Amino acid sequence: MTKDIRINGQRLWDSLMEMAQIGATERGGCNRQALTDEDKQGRDLFANWCRDAGCTVSVDEMGNMFARRPGRNTDAPPVITGSHLDTQPTGGKFDGVYGVLAGLEVLRTLNETGVETEAPLEVVVWTNEEGARFAPAMVGSGVWAGEMRRDEVYAIEDKSGKRFGEELERIGYRGDLPAQPRPIRAAFEAHIEQGPILEAEALQIGILTGVQGARWYDLTIEGQPVHAGPTPMEVRQDPFMGALPILDYCYEVAAKYAPWGRATFGDIKAEPGSRNTVPERLIVNVDLRHPDPTVLDEMDRLFRAFVAETCEAKNLQGRVEELWHMPVTEFDPECVDAVRNATAELGYSSMGMVSGAGHDALYVAKVAPTSMIFVPCKDGVSHNEAEDAKPEDLEAGCNVLLHAMLRMANA
Repeated sequence: MTKDIRINGQRLWDSLMEMAQIGATERGGCNRQALTDEDKQGRDLFANWCRDAGCTVSVDEMGNMFARRPGRNTDAPPVITGSHLDTQPTGGKFDGVYGVLAGLEVLRTLNETGVETEAPLEVVVWTNEEGARFAPAMVGSGVWAGEMRRDEVYAIEDKSGKRFGEELERIGYRGDLPAQPRPIRAAFEAHIEQGPILEAEALQIGILTGVQGARWYDLTIEGQPVHAGPTPMEVRQDPFMGALPILDYCYEVAAKYAPWGRATFGDIKAEPGSRNTVPERLIVNVDLRHPDPTVLDEMDRLFRAFVAETCEAKNLQGRVEELWHMPVTEFDPECVDAVRNATAELGYSSMGMVSGAGHDALYVAKVAPTSMIFVPCKDGVSHNEAEDAKPEDLEAGCNVLLHAMLRMANA
């Protein structure tokens, strides 16, 4: 009976470790950024594994990969699962790739046990989930779901001026399949938590009910470039004099809306960038997050108002440009129940959760019934070469994925 089927945890772990060799860093992590040669190598390896598992592999015009295992009803909408293979510059072995290879392990297990599903199953690799090389994040799933425009994404440049579309073509992963939604029975994404909650609570499975919202901004503050030595402090129009209270205020806003409020400043650029010159311009990347859309809107309002007030008081020019708005997402109740029931039947400890990070499931959920499965990661560390997870937790999450997919594919 299918309820007794379990995945091969050792094979899953071995696949993760083999993939981790592509772009391996000296400190045990991975640097496999989107549309690099390393990304191509990871994609090629995944495609070969899928073909060995009897799947057909197709690629759309955004480079999204779909490995399909047929079902009894070839016309039925598929049940899909997957995540991404690209990493941060100093990323780990599990973020994203676990969700892809857990999906592959599900298909391998079904092949070994001779189980045929009513609906087809597909494992998906979404392009450029991280947004580390080409911002914003999640453009592959974003275009596919109709939330972004393909040609605008093609035109995005990395820091060296290389365009997304040209790099996609260069690595040979600009496919012919239209990047657009189609009927999907259900979608699942397995992922490490990237936070400390499951580990702290000694639980194996997080049952995701949604994703918190986020807003990405470029905060630009303009002042007057003057010599660092002769110019008295009280007459300076120094962008940092505006930036410091603004950044501190963002932390206050996040604390005001604890425990889920978040404020992050991932990059700061001073222009002209001379050691002994007050900057003419300061550009700060600001990331605000909260799972309640009303609260996130209020955080946005407070941030903008404080920027205007502070810059006016300090005789500076301040501008807030919103680059990306990731709306609060609620997952499909039936898919959430499939994960919850599978977890209970398998006997794993669990809790309901909302994701603090964005995932491709966010965009997929706009066009298909979707949910996610979290497993713990050591100390909650992710986007870091020290990222780690226990083989038994990865195996548990994959078993939940297997049975949630079976439930939806045979419903």
